[in-house]
Amino acid sequence: MITRMLKLTKNPAFVLLLSTVLNASVFLAPAHADRLKDIANLQGVQANQLVGVGLVTGLDGTGDQTTQAPFTAESFRAYLNQFGIPLPQGQSFQLNNVAVVSVQAELPAFTKPGQNIDVTVSSLANAESLRGGTLERTFLQGVDGEVYAIAQGNLIVGGLGVGAADGSSITINVPSVGRIPGGATSVREVVTGFGFGDSITFNLKRADFTTAKRVSQAINDFLGEGSANALDAVSIQVSAPADLQTRVAFMSELENIQVDQGSAVARVIVNSRTGTIVIGEQVRVSPAAVTHGSLTVTISESLQVSQPNALADGSTVVVPQSDVGVTQESNRMFLFDTGTTLSDIVQAINAVGAAPGDLTAILEALKQSGSLKADLIVI
Repeated sequence: MITRMLKLTKNPAFVLLLSTVLNASVFLAPAHADRLKDIANLQGVQANQLVGVGLVTGLDGTGDQTTQAPFTAESFRAYLNQFGIPLPQGQSFQLNNVAVVSVQAELPAFTKPGQNIDVTVSSLANAESLRGGTLERTFLQGVDGEVYAIAQGNLIVGGLGVGAADGSSITINVPSVGRIPGGATSVREVVTGFGFGDSITFNLKRADFTTAKRVSQAINDFLGEGSANALDAVSIQVSAPADLQTRVAFMSELENIQVDQGSAVARVIVNSRTGTIVIGEQVRVSPAAVTHGSLTVTISESLQVSQPNALADGSTVVVPQSDVGVTQESNRMFLFDTGTTLSDIVQAINAVGAAPGDLTAILEALKQSGSLKADLIVI
């Protein structure tokens, strides 16, 4: 008989949250198939980041203070020069209703000229708020320096900032950042590699040799042996038809293939700020003894032999039987034996509860001793 003992302190709220999440994954959610489109991206087909610098006008005295941000005045001067309105050089002026901003957008793959995309506008200088402002025409460039979209329009600002004459103020959210839904119009299409070559390549979102092999096998089962080849833990190359229309229909069928992903690397994630702890299904603990707390949870496991009858078409197997008991002891030592699993840990937590700080301390001690067979990641 193998005895596992775990000391933890009571915290019903933490038990309810953690046991709900972990029990769902351990007992109710065995490995299941996922669509290929959910676990992999098509190589060469991705969104592109655009950025530009522009002016927001029409602010109610909450714009940049040009004495502290002189480039605002220079940007305004250059903007008016585009329309044949020159301003005298060397003349200083105050523009409380204008702000220099950074304009950012994400251009999805296959976006055609004339389609609209959302933009985010952020103050670059000392503007107090962009509420009520209008973004003037701004050219958005890609990493190659080419213009791919033009943005302008009225800002939607979720933040709010107000102040009084005595200097007191209150700010809700961030009033110096706003958005313009559909505020940019695409003027150039990004060329992708989708229509070129005699093959396409899927890149897994999570590198895993087992998953790559299973994806390759699933595609070969669907299309025929030799159609797909796993290049490494991420990339799977698939032979594709040359005709573009046929390739679109081909992708429609391919991206819905069901694949069982390989098990993730054993990890324990600890959020030191919120106290959230997530324990992966593959986490194991080797023999160890830790002193902590005053409550003891005893997890006992016995091995039983399951023998089918003579006429049954089966085989003899060893079946583990586990029991959980709770006791209050004066000693402060608990023991992890070989093979302790997430299921055991969850049952123990359900029985007595654990504060996040206590469980974190236990996990750190086990990791340092080499008994925790998992990556301990503290964020």
